[in-house]
Amino acid sequence: MRHQTAIGAAALSACLAVALSAPATGATTRTAPAKPDPRTVAAGSADRVVAAQPATFKTAAEDEIYRTGVVSSLNGLQHVSYQRTHAGLPVFGGDFVVTTDAGGAVLSSSVSQTKALDVDTTAKVSAAQAAKTSRARVSKVESASAPQLTVMAEGAGRLAYETVVTGVHKKAPTKLHVFVDAKSGKVVRTFDEVTHAAPDDRSFYHGTVDVSTAATSMQDPTRNGLRCGGQNGQTFTGTDNVWGNGSGTDLETACVDAMYAAQKEWDMLKEWLGRNGMNGSGGGFPMRVGLNQANAFWNGSYTNYGRNSAGTKQATGMDVVGHENGHGIFQNTPGGSSGGNGNEKGGMNESAGDIFGALVEFYANEPENLDPPDYLVGEEVDLVGRGPIRNMYNPSLVNNDPNCYSSSIPRTEVHKAAGPQNHWFVLLAVGSNGTPASPTCNNSTVTGIGIQKAGKVFMEGLNRKVTAWSHARARLETVNAAKQLFPGSAAECNSVKAAWSAVSVPAQSGEPAC
Repeated sequence: MRHQTAIGAAALSACLAVALSAPATGATTRTAPAKPDPRTVAAGSADRVVAAQPATFKTAAEDEIYRTGVVSSLNGLQHVSYQRTHAGLPVFGGDFVVTTDAGGAVLSSSVSQTKALDVDTTAKVSAAQAAKTSRARVSKVESASAPQLTVMAEGAGRLAYETVVTGVHKKAPTKLHVFVDAKSGKVVRTFDEVTHAAPDDRSFYHGTVDVSTAATSMQDPTRNGLRCGGQNGQTFTGTDNVWGNGSGTDLETACVDAMYAAQKEWDMLKEWLGRNGMNGSGGGFPMRVGLNQANAFWNGSYTNYGRNSAGTKQATGMDVVGHENGHGIFQNTPGGSSGGNGNEKGGMNESAGDIFGALVEFYANEPENLDPPDYLVGEEVDLVGRGPIRNMYNPSLVNNDPNCYSSSIPRTEVHKAAGPQNHWFVLLAVGSNGTPASPTCNNSTVTGIGIQKAGKVFMEGLNRKVTAWSHARARLETVNAAKQLFPGSAAECNSVKAAWSAVSVPAQSGEPAC
């Protein structure tokens, strides 16, 4: 374990100077000690846990663990990151994160390795062979690093050479990391540092965009687990990383739309809500396209997208992709997606999907001629030929879905039962007199707090979800969340309460005052 602990001579001199200059008589002025930096406190706590729990972090005897940084997040959370070497070699994928609260109490850890490394570090392929194989992946090579023998954290470990090849490929700049298996000589992984090349992927809903994929497969090299392919579960591949033709019936184009939306959702979760990936621990979900149904769904492991009933569009609009990934987020927060009273929790799960779909649309903020942000669900896809499948700001306008909570919600079909929480979220975000105007069930006026703050409150509510989740429980926990997320301000807390009351979810026992 590497630590950086030092008490500088300058600090010591400053303390001596204060002592020497203190007045000889009269009251002595005492200066309160400086409050410790929470990042320093978090680092110390995390270091101790990492040293004491090698099994938790899959630490082998040949590993050396070293801390690389501390990042502060929402509500005082601190994320302490680590890397490792194995038998003196760098480990690709051996990193992990320990999360603490502001006081340094360790809350959780995120470790990508599934087991401790146990790998033969003797190469059978020469560095020269690895260099030749790596350079062949770039059409015009400008420079290439010396191959670095590396351990890839796959299972018990894979020995590979990593080479960074800089140049031009398919008329676009590239800085391609190529991993060549040091036993077989085959390329086992690539990723490109150049992620902002000129857009060359043709989507149906978003025009020409640039999705982050590997050199020859529709797999995101930086967002773990995010990939797209057909109904057989195989990731689409090609001769380069230029994807799609812009057609509403082309499945590669559908994957461009799905990847683009999922990448925007991933970034929204990180930047707006402080969440690490779709699953909360740096991972995402595979996506499949080409389902021969007017439907899209999440099956507990991956999302699957069909087409509209007319067969003219794939069901990969941004809010639909955001919705299906939203089910994955709901499942991967405490309390999971099962349980609850009848269909009530299922309706809140459907609502969660709609809310994440709206959040990603507002984060992407596309212009009117593409897929602009709104509080309608699936209107661009036109799934069954009647426009949106749900309306969040006034649910009754589509299929007469309920605007208000009632005792019949647990017996209501789950998609219709999404109405009350959808309505609550819009009221919290834009208010009753916002754009769009949203009616209230109690004829009250609600003041919105903005969609980013509303998203933070909703996400923090999900982080407190339990198996027996309900609208009443969600009210209690989102009120608690608003008080803790925005200390010193009663406005957000009051709006959360007012929005729940406006959809007929009354104050709960134990609910704190704002």
